[in-house]
This record gives sequence, C-alpha cells and structure tokens, in this order.
Amino acid sequence: MSFQIVEGDITKMKVDAIVNSANNRLKNGAGVCGAIFQAAGIKELTEECKGIGRCEVGQAVLTKGYALPAPYIIHTVGPVWHGGFFREKEKLASCYQKSLELAREKGLKSIAFPLISSGVYHYPREAALQVAKESIERFLKYNDMDVYLVLYQK
Repeated sequence: MSFQIVEGDITKMKVDAIVNSANNRLKNGAGVCGAIFQAAGIKELTEECKGIGRCEVGQAVLTKGYALPAPYIIHTVGPVWHGGFFREKEKLASCYQKSLELAREKGLKSIAFPLISSGVYHYPREAALQVAKESIERFLKYNDMDVYLVLYQK
C-alpha cells in the first residue's frame, strides 16, 4: 500500500490501470484525454468507448489499455469548475472513489491518476490536489493498492 505524487507523463506509467480524465461521451478530447487516446491507439480506444456510450460526472468505466504500458484505462468524468457552488468537490471526490473501487473490483494492484478536472475544466489546481490526496488516502486506509498521482507539471 503506497501513495506517491510524481511528475511525468501518465501514458508512460507501468501500472495496472491509468485513469483518463474523460468527457461524458468518452470521446477523444484535449489535454490528458487526448494524450491517452493518442498513446493507446485512437481507432481501437474510440471503438471500445463508442460501445460503452457515456459516463456521467463522478462515475467511472473501464476499457483496455491497447498500446499503453498499462493494460487498462479507467475513464472518469470530472466536474467543470463553477466557483464551487454546484457540489464540484463532492463530484471530484467521487471520480477518485469510483475509479479506485472499480480497480479494486477488477483485482488491480496499481493505478495512476492525473489531477482530474484541473485542466480544461478549470478546477483550481491546489483545491483539486487536496481533493485527490484526501480521496486516495481515505481509500488506502482500508485497501491495499499502489496509487500514483501523476502531475504533468509541478
């Protein structure tokens, strides 16, 4: 059981699953999402995501990792920041919780997260980091898994 914050490229992480900060239609997007689709293989990942259809804010779904070092991708949809007046903190915490629960259900031993919602969804970086740390640490009190929070920039 460990939790590490590292700087790097999430698409290069050698873990059981990486987490995609996805849009609710599970389509290729910008930022982390676009990088993951590119590294995994756009055609293959798009086809599998099309079969799943949608993922709602705060929920998580699993696909294959295709060309990634990680065999699986967990897609979760973070909240868009609207000043904190629309339960964004609760929805963001749910992204981490649902992703970790899905990894546990699948018997995965390691997972890498980006800082969900802190890019194009404009969640304030420090606040997003605090939610991520609290959510991951809460899960690790009762579960054994190696968890990485991969920051693209310091």
